[in-house]
Amino acid sequence: MYPVSRAFLEAVQENTRRYFWTGEIRTKGGAVYPFGYEDIVKGSGYVTAQCCGSAEIELGTVYAAEMGVTLFSQVDRYTLEGAEVRLSYHLRLADGSYEEVPMGIFEVSEANRTAHCLELKAYDYMLRFEKSFNGFETVGNAWAFLDLCCKACDVGLAHTKEEIEGMPNGAELLSVYPENDIETYRDVLYFVGQVLGGFFCINREGKLELRKYGAEPVMEVKSRHRFTSSFSDFITRYTAVSSTNLRTQTAEYYALDPDDGLTMNLAVNPLLQFGLEETREQLCRNILAGLAAVNYVPFDTSTIGNPALDLGDVLTFTGGQADGAQIACITSFDCKIGGKQRLKCVGKNPRLAQAKSKNDKNISGLLNQIEAGKVGIHTFTNASAYTVAETNVRVISIEFAAKEETHVQFFGQVLVDVSAEPVGRSATARGSIVVPFPASGSGDGDAAGDTAEAGADGAGSGTAEAGTGTDGSGEPGTDEGSVTVDVELPVTWTEDGKAVAHVTYEFNDSEVLVHYPAETWGSGKHILSLYYPIDGLVPNITNTFNVHLRMEGGTAQIGTGGCIASISGQGMAAGAAWDGTVTVEEYVQPFALMGGLQAKAFSGEMGFETMELVKRYYSDSIRRAAVGAFGMPVELTQEGEG
Repeated sequence: MYPVSRAFLEAVQENTRRYFWTGEIRTKGGAVYPFGYEDIVKGSGYVTAQCCGSAEIELGTVYAAEMGVTLFSQVDRYTLEGAEVRLSYHLRLADGSYEEVPMGIFEVSEANRTAHCLELKAYDYMLRFEKSFNGFETVGNAWAFLDLCCKACDVGLAHTKEEIEGMPNGAELLSVYPENDIETYRDVLYFVGQVLGGFFCINREGKLELRKYGAEPVMEVKSRHRFTSSFSDFITRYTAVSSTNLRTQTAEYYALDPDDGLTMNLAVNPLLQFGLEETREQLCRNILAGLAAVNYVPFDTSTIGNPALDLGDVLTFTGGQADGAQIACITSFDCKIGGKQRLKCVGKNPRLAQAKSKNDKNISGLLNQIEAGKVGIHTFTNASAYTVAETNVRVISIEFAAKEETHVQFFGQVLVDVSAEPVGRSATARGSIVVPFPASGSGDGDAAGDTAEAGADGAGSGTAEAGTGTDGSGEPGTDEGSVTVDVELPVTWTEDGKAVAHVTYEFNDSEVLVHYPAETWGSGKHILSLYYPIDGLVPNITNTFNVHLRMEGGTAQIGTGGCIASISGQGMAAGAAWDGTVTVEEYVQPFALMGGLQAKAFSGEMGFETMELVKRYYSDSIRRAAVGAFGMPVELTQEGEG
C-alpha cells in the first residue's frame, strides 16, 4: 500500500467521502498542461494494473499498468507523442485538509481528438523494457542484471544494491544459458523476478520495483464497503516448484513436507541452468520458501475504492459470505476515476491439480538440436564495470563448443573512457622588442632636419637615432628615439598525453602470440574494435576465448554493458556441460619491500579441475630471491583454502 496517514485510512472507510482528481500532461517539448476534476469527462477515466494472469499466481511477471481518460481540452494531439500523464487522488480528511495520493506516471501511446474532447491512452514505464537484448551471454548477480536493464532502458530502480543482495538468491552469481528465448530486457526481468521469488511493477514514482507475496494484511474490507463480491471455497497454496534442466532434459522437482498443494512451474529459466546440482536445488528451495506465504482465497469484488491500494497488498474480508480468518492478495485492480474500484485475486484449486503437473518431464522442443550447416552464435556483454591500468584486466570471456571441426570468428567492441597522463613541455621563445625613449637637442632654423648618431659614449646602446631642429616659429624642437633588443625566454606548459591500449588474446588458457592489437588515444571516449579468426576448432569440447586489456600512459574506464562481443560459425553447439574447471583470480595491491623498493600491483590466476564436492587445500610459495642489484633476500609465502 502506498504510505498514507492514519487519518487517510480512517477517512477512506467512511460511508461518505469528499474527494477530487487532478493531473497534468507534460510533453517532450517541455510544455505542461494541468487539468482538474471538472476537465475529466464523467466515467471516462480509469487505471488498471495486474501482476498475474487470469487463472493462477505467477512469478517474475512484468505487466504494464494502463491509464485512460477523456478530457475537455484543446491541446494539440500531435504534440502528445511520448508525453507523460500524471494523476493524483485527493481525499478530504476529518480536519478539513486534503491528502494527495499519486496514481502513477504514464506515457501516452494513443491520443484521439473528437469535436470537444481529447481521448488519451497511456502505459507506465514497463514498456520501455521492450528493447532488444540481443541474447547477450553475461554473468552477475541479480543486482547486476537489474542495474544493466534499468540503465539500458532509462528507468530508475527503487531498490539499493544492499536490498537486492539481501534477498534470498540475491547474492548468488547467475549466468545466462546460451540457448534461451530471451529477446528483450523485459524477458530478462521476468527470469530475474523468478529467481528472486517475486514480480516486477512500476511504482507511483516511475521506478522499477520488485514485490513479493506476503501474509501480513494491510486493510480490512467490510461488507458495507463492497457492492458485489465473490469468494472461492478453496485456498490457493504452493508446496513445490519445478524447474527444467536443459542439460539432463528433465524437470527437477523440489517440495515441502507434506506435499499436498500446487506446484509452481518455473519452466526453462536460463538463469537456473549453470552450476552444481546442489546450487540449483538451493536456488529453487529459496524460491519455494517465499511461495509458502501464498495461502490466499481467490476473490472478485467491487468496492467503494481505496486508491492507495497496490498490487501484492494482502487483505482480509469480513461480513456477508466472507471468512474473516482467511487472507487474500490483490493480483489485479481496476480503479475508475470518480467510480468504483474492482479488486481481484486469482488462484487454482489444489484439489483439482493434475498429477502430471508434479513432475512434467515433457520438454520436447526446449533443446534446439544442431543441424548441419546451421550458423550458431555465442554473445557476451559485461555486467560489471572495469578500471584498466598498467596490469591486464580480462574484459571479455566467452565459452563455446562445436559439434564438428570448423572455424569461427570473434568480433568485439569496447566503449572506453580514457584518462591520459598529462605531459610537461618546455621551449624557448625568441624575438626582438623595441624600447622607445625621449631624446632632445638644439639647433637653428638652418639645421632643421639634421641627424646625430649616438657614439660609443652616448646615452643608448644598440642603434639609436635622435633628431633636433626648429619648428616654424624658430624654437628648438624635440624628437623620440628607440632601442631594439633581442631576447630569449624559457616557456613551460602541460598538455594532454597519449595513452596506449594493449590487447592480449587468450584461447583455451594459452596466450595468442602472433597478434597483439594496440591503439593510441588521447583523453576522452573511444571505441575499441576487435577481430580474431579461430581455425581448426576441435569438436565436442568446451573452448574459452578471453580478451585482456591494459593501458600504458593512462587509465581507462569501461562501464556496465560497455563490452559486447560474439563468436559465430557453422556447427556450433547450443552449449556445453560444465567440465569441472574452476578458475580463481587474485589481485594484489601495490606494496613495499622492507620499506624501500616499491612493487606495482599485479594479478595472478590459478586453475584446477574437480568433479568432487569435497574440501581441497592448496598452497604456493616463492622462495628466497634477490631483488634488483641490492641482493636483498625476500621470502614470500601464500596459502589458501579451496
